[in-house]
Amino acid sequence: QLQLVESGGGLVQAGGSLRLSCAASGRTFSSYAMGWFRQAPGKEREFVARISWSGTTTAYAESVKGRFTISRDNAKNMVYLQMNSLKPEDTAVYYCNGPVGMGWTPGNYWGQGTQVTVSS
Repeated sequence: QLQLVESGGGLVQAGGSLRLSCAASGRTFSSYAMGWFRQAPGKEREFVARISWSGTTTAYAESVKGRFTISRDNAKNMVYLQMNSLKPEDTAVYYCNGPVGMGWTPGNYWGQGTQVTVSS
């Protein structure tokens, strides 16, 4: 069992930065690859980033590569998403998820989501 709680969303101007946090509870956290997904209004939920259980391997959607950085702290049961150079098209509800498969398929555990709004 894994419970996930996101925080850190908000309203930011284009070009700005935000850092999302995901607090996890559950003994299996450190053995799971974790990730972030997002869902914009009227669109399907999409993959954003994935990090391996050890934190040594990361993967990103093309749309965020070079701007977003995923990281984790297994000692604190936390996953982070640093978002820089934000664009209006990054506006979405962002969800923490695990365990994320190698093919970026989402796992069974989702947080409640945190809203990110980027104004132009």
